[in-house]
Amino acid sequence: MTKKKRKKIFIIDTNVLLHDFKAIYHFEENDIIIPIVVLEELDRFKKGNDQINFNAREFTRELDKLSGDALLNEGIKLGDKLGTLFIETGKEFSERVAQSFPEKTADHRILAIADHICNEHKGENVVLITKDINLRMKSKSLGIVAQDYESDKVTNIDDLYKGVETISNIESERIDRLYNEPEGIPVEEMGLPVAPNTHMFYILKNNGSSALAHYNPVSKKVVRIMKQTTYGIDPRNAEQTFAIEALTNPEIQLVALTGKAGTGKTLLALAAALQQHKRYKQIFLARPIVPLANRDLGYLPGDVKEKIEPYMQPLFDNLTVIKHKFSHQSPEFMRINDMIKEDKLVITPLAYIRGRSLSSIFFIVDEAQNLTPHEIKTIITRAGEDTKMIFTGDIEQIDSPYLDTGSNGLSYLTDKMKGQDIFAHVNLIKGERSFLSELASRLL
Repeated sequence: MTKKKRKKIFIIDTNVLLHDFKAIYHFEENDIIIPIVVLEELDRFKKGNDQINFNAREFTRELDKLSGDALLNEGIKLGDKLGTLFIETGKEFSERVAQSFPEKTADHRILAIADHICNEHKGENVVLITKDINLRMKSKSLGIVAQDYESDKVTNIDDLYKGVETISNIESERIDRLYNEPEGIPVEEMGLPVAPNTHMFYILKNNGSSALAHYNPVSKKVVRIMKQTTYGIDPRNAEQTFAIEALTNPEIQLVALTGKAGTGKTLLALAAALQQHKRYKQIFLARPIVPLANRDLGYLPGDVKEKIEPYMQPLFDNLTVIKHKFSHQSPEFMRINDMIKEDKLVITPLAYIRGRSLSSIFFIVDEAQNLTPHEIKTIITRAGEDTKMIFTGDIEQIDSPYLDTGSNGLSYLTDKMKGQDIFAHVNLIKGERSFLSELASRLL
């Protein structure tokens, strides 16, 4: 007879609901407690155009729909095979909470409620769920179990799909065949050590001979990839060559480019977009705004355009690099200026594309590691016909305080989409800005 799993009580912090407004449905049959202070904090977040503002509003609507005429302190059943949701009102600070945290901040009020629940339910499994690392440490200091919200977290980040594999002992005859048969070689005849993932890229080597190759999941063939100049940009390494192939292949509608700063992610994506400008009605180059030091844009001087300009400047810098590949009188240079004037090339904060139609668009989302999995899903599900979406970012360099290498949207996207025929991922390794940039990235 199978032993019945012991029921738990989960206390949910505000940042979890701002991260995923459907989080309350991801705790199986366990009960959920939301401290009253969380509702206060959500109320402060309800105004605005960012995803967290949307999530705050959506959770409040969800709670209103769930409760109906019922009283929240009596508990609401969340559904079949799910637990019961309670709202816990504010509690007096116990002596140990008051001595440890005399200031009655929102976090400390949540700890006071968690402490009260632990005392009221002695012997039961009570867990505080928060994406705030410091709050988890405070909770554990009081002897209260605290965990991160991991429903949409990549569990083993070290095994995250890279999209590129190097095989050093491939038979030379097979490499020769790739050069002699441009249409490709059936995958079963390549002698690969493991079956390839969809749109896998290969660096094949043996006895001084080598080839760059790509597995096409439609034709079931491995095809040799050649370096190609894309709107003035030449690939400088194998991974950049693979990235250009993924960016310009019409069969691949969704691309993830990861890698540290200076590997050329955004530059390659923009060059590929310009190369294919006739195929798409518009090119959108967008990035999320994550204010430094958690300070809102309102702290910055100037109007809205002046406030967001510092955040968009890196995108304009990439465009300038491409423009400098051509003379001022060249058609390529003038085309870029014309596209900007005619709104065919739009560089904008990600929040500003809300409500826009995303049909026949080459859509580049830069710094995607600062997006939540839900934000990534929201963006992709708005893609219309003939739209291609590119997400670029460095999963080791995250500016959001509540995301990490495993919980950010870019890692989640790569993990969940691998194996799909319309998806490709290339992890860029080598920095190409300068020796100084590469050295700093490696050592500092």
